[in-house]
Amino acid sequence: MERLYLFDTTLRDGQQTQGVVFSTEEKVRIAKALDDLGIDHVEGGWPGANPTDSAFFEAAPEMRATLTAFGMTKRAGRSAANDDVLASVINAKTPAVCLVGKSHDFHVTTALGIRLEENTENIRASFAHIVGLGREALFDAEHFFDGYKANRAYALEAIHAAYASGARWIVLCDTNGGTLPQEVYQIVTEVIASGIPGDHIGIHTHDDTGNAVANSLAAVDAGARQIQGTLNGLGERCGNANLITLIPTLLLKEPYASKYQTGVTLEALTGLRKVSRMLDEILNRVPSKQAPYVGASAFAHKAGLHASAIAKDPTTYEHIDPALVGNMRIVPMSNQAGQSNLRVRLADAGLELDKGDPALLRILDRIKEREGQGYAYDTAQASFELLARAEMGRLPSFFDVERYRVISERRRNAKGELVVESEAVVTVTLPGGAKTTSFYKNEGETEQQDAGPVNALNQALSKDLGPYQAYIDDMRLVDFKVRITNGGTEAVTRVIIDSEDAQGRRWSTVGVSANIVDASFEALVDAVVWKLVRDGARS
Repeated sequence: MERLYLFDTTLRDGQQTQGVVFSTEEKVRIAKALDDLGIDHVEGGWPGANPTDSAFFEAAPEMRATLTAFGMTKRAGRSAANDDVLASVINAKTPAVCLVGKSHDFHVTTALGIRLEENTENIRASFAHIVGLGREALFDAEHFFDGYKANRAYALEAIHAAYASGARWIVLCDTNGGTLPQEVYQIVTEVIASGIPGDHIGIHTHDDTGNAVANSLAAVDAGARQIQGTLNGLGERCGNANLITLIPTLLLKEPYASKYQTGVTLEALTGLRKVSRMLDEILNRVPSKQAPYVGASAFAHKAGLHASAIAKDPTTYEHIDPALVGNMRIVPMSNQAGQSNLRVRLADAGLELDKGDPALLRILDRIKEREGQGYAYDTAQASFELLARAEMGRLPSFFDVERYRVISERRRNAKGELVVESEAVVTVTLPGGAKTTSFYKNEGETEQQDAGPVNALNQALSKDLGPYQAYIDDMRLVDFKVRITNGGTEAVTRVIIDSEDAQGRRWSTVGVSANIVDASFEALVDAVVWKLVRDGARS
């Protein structure tokens, strides 16, 4: 099997994403995850360009992957040995160095303002210097595809100058993201025919036409043997080629699975979803439910006809086994669902009902009734399970909420500074009739530090549940979504809350009310009850 090499640039090109700034500690954590996954090269950033990138190379972890520093070819009018920008990259002491240089004549004469022959000499001298120091050298040929279409002779001259000077990889960059797959295939084929072997050619694509993954595969089909990309497709503008999509495609789909081998094993592939979620957690982003392979909806089957077929043979509506990428099958409940969906979803929750059991119709009727009131169970799987258990008479009674109160106050403190504080009180009745009242107040000293009334309610509810406290201590609220289901002054509000525990389980609950706080509290209570049910707490 031929070897394909994977080059990750999340820590450099991915950091160009609007709103994304990694700390040094976060970059180290991501680098370790990439190494564990089996990525061949991890590009850590541009040493000297900013303090975080420089600090990362000083704190870089020991890795099997080849750590790579990024920079640019030397500037005109100075030697490679005396270019301080190039020196900063070299001084990072990484085993590999990736230098970006111009391969489009328009950018050479307009952006750099130098002659074409000067740019070619800058490329040649830079790579001769890097290779002379014993480093693995990569040339990111910026705007290569646009340059090739505008001036084929010069684009080839630029990359051949780097290759002749010892660059291990010539990376063809679709910097503006406007090239289409058939163009990529044709141009890569012609580059190889010009004398640079395919096992020295890499591909770096951007997703401005939604074709970054397809363009990368087209380059592989044409003979390129290194693929550059980022986790979750991070990158400036519309992002880069998404390695989270590319990796399972290469490992599981033909003709790639039988022709090529990567550094990622099938065993490591089962951790792919976890790596994707880790990055979202670091960025405080909600994971894309529609993400190929790893999204929460990637293997969700809502229509009753689909669920019926899935129950007989999952391959009827699934292109791979979701477990191969660490994902799972979901059969959500909604008013479009039939008994097939319901029985599959109940079985996933450990609840078995025979076909034709009257409880099935009762549950379906209840779901349709509740969704008419604004509830949504296609995403709130945990609340669906509680509803089904209640209709089946299998929902334990753990506690009753007697009352709650929540207050948010915006005022000036003794220093005259505006502060916002939220406080909540929750009274519950526990087994045996004992009542507990829990109080929580946010002690933030600025407007921005208040975590809000829903957090205050969550903290108060979870503060003292008597015999159940040990079950919920590891719970945390990780996402909160609000939607108005109708208009007007009496609008109904739907709240979806995602919770997580130390076991890595994540579940969603729903609450509906004309009062957003009441809807939130309903979802919070469901989240706690589901946790107690799943952990086997005694009623």
